[in-house]
Amino acid sequence: MTTATTTTTPTAKRGHWASKTEFILSCIGYAIGLGNVWRFPYLCYRNGGGAFLVPYLLMLVLCGIPLFFLETCLGQFSGTGCITVFKIVPLLKGAGIAIVVLNLICTAYYNAIISYPLLFLWRSLQAQLPWESCGNAWNTPRCLELRGDQHVELFLNNSAMAIGDRYRTPADEFFHNEILHISEGIEQMGGIVWPLLLCDVIAWIVIFGCIAKGVQSVGKVVYFTATFPFAILAVLLVRGVTLPGALEGIKFYIMPQWSQLLNLRVFSSPLDRAGLGIVNMASYNQFKNNTKLDSIIIPIVNCGTSILAGFVVFSVLGYFSHQTGLPVASAATGGPGLAFITYPEAISMLPLSPLWACLFFSMLFFLGVDSMFVQIEAIVSSVMDVLPRLRPMKLQVTAGTCFLLFLLSIACVTRGGMYLVQLLDWYSASISVILVCIVEVIAVGWIYGCEQFVRDVEFMIDRKVERFWIVSWKYITPIVLTFIFITTIVYNTEVSYNGLSYPRWAIGVGWASCLVSMLCIPVFACYKLLHTKGSLTKCIAAVVMMALAAVADAGLAPLLLHIQRLLVDGVSGKRSFVHGTGVGSDIASFLLGNDGSNRGLGNDDGLLGGNGSNRGSLHYVRVG
Repeated sequence: MTTATTTTTPTAKRGHWASKTEFILSCIGYAIGLGNVWRFPYLCYRNGGGAFLVPYLLMLVLCGIPLFFLETCLGQFSGTGCITVFKIVPLLKGAGIAIVVLNLICTAYYNAIISYPLLFLWRSLQAQLPWESCGNAWNTPRCLELRGDQHVELFLNNSAMAIGDRYRTPADEFFHNEILHISEGIEQMGGIVWPLLLCDVIAWIVIFGCIAKGVQSVGKVVYFTATFPFAILAVLLVRGVTLPGALEGIKFYIMPQWSQLLNLRVFSSPLDRAGLGIVNMASYNQFKNNTKLDSIIIPIVNCGTSILAGFVVFSVLGYFSHQTGLPVASAATGGPGLAFITYPEAISMLPLSPLWACLFFSMLFFLGVDSMFVQIEAIVSSVMDVLPRLRPMKLQVTAGTCFLLFLLSIACVTRGGMYLVQLLDWYSASISVILVCIVEVIAVGWIYGCEQFVRDVEFMIDRKVERFWIVSWKYITPIVLTFIFITTIVYNTEVSYNGLSYPRWAIGVGWASCLVSMLCIPVFACYKLLHTKGSLTKCIAAVVMMALAAVADAGLAPLLLHIQRLLVDGVSGKRSFVHGTGVGSDIASFLLGNDGSNRGLGNDDGLLGGNGSNRGSLHYVRVG
């Protein structure tokens, strides 16, 4: 039996989504970003075509959806942001700080990327696209138009690699020489590229205008920003599949290469770019919202969009191959090169090419902007949850955050900015994100207690949580995430861009950007251990006993009991942990916070749990 009462606290002022639709659209807009267009199609082609969908869908079911469900439940139940949600396990609150640090790093360079399609969009507003030909001021003698019989004959007499080494397409030179004004390497950052800086400013103004009032304004804006890219994607798909040669490109995209499944990297690729803003978005839900349904719909929409984007991209690449005589493989690239060189080059060959270019780049812009909404809101909300007195000044905090991130992004719109963007994206947005997810799952499944968490979720949504979720949170998802973490490190290659390798010091900077967020977890844990009441001996004993508790779940309870007794004997000469008296009881109290009676949400006194309150405004007591 469960009874509930409500009280008025500062948490109640955080606000809520006006409707469930706003939450779903916001999460879809966040989950579906630029990577769905330029990263997934290439990953699919590189890792076995249609065969890649096997590990991709498997990782989605075993890891993606359970992790999404866990994060939405955490956010909705606690009603707090990324940092304060870890009151369930105060010792690991550093994971919440790591999320904020990651968002700070990612938003700084991500907005610089958003400025690229904005500048492309502006330059597309003319009768002829500026990258259609080589006769422009920014072109070099190496520029080669891939049109006409003479160029096809040139290709036939030279390998595709030779052409890539000796010549550059008009779109390539337009992007690197006119848009980026790119330098010779990261050692030469050069001056600011002023058109890019202007677009960066415009993007930040748009983003601030959309998130100025928090979820109240974001919830309204996403009705357009989250749906418009889908409309454009559908239009581009219809146009792409009707082009000559489109079928060959699609075959190239989906043709399975089953031998690729023997490569372990294939299984890490589907999840090497995770997201960490869902906890904050879910914290604005109504307490009784059915998060289980949301957590299935949103990842499936994200997955379907990635697959759909692959058809859009490769249908046009097939047309590109048909027009130039080049094989599709020579045009299939990943990352910014696909979105800003290869695809624009193919678009320039279409009738009404400026129209298709405007549609494509406006889609990229809104895909990027949607992702920024959630990341910045996660930063702002986390700060105000830690410092509630700032809540009445949310507009000023949001403005200050956007201005700070704008200042950080300036380095990414210099002549060497693209090298910095690639460096940060390569290191910061992969390994550390996966580690934070591992800590998150372990905190809930093994320390807070999966059974306790399930009871909380069932109370919240008034529905039974099936055993699949329990097994996933406790065993499958942490194992899969650990596997991905290890393979990501093992198969990690040194970063390069445009054929240029990075110097050793730059790679060191990349790893430092990765470690700065990961180190938040052990550093804060050490701080918590040193500043929590109780001797260091009790701290060590508490952590060891919590680790041994995992052994009990494996059916080794008798051995666990024996080790516990030996451990307590070694600390105090008493065997009273199980019965709740003496030093063993002190350790339990130290672990759980206050009287050690519950591992509920909402208290920060202990190392590994709180006092059983939830959301800060809705307190409940379970009877029987």
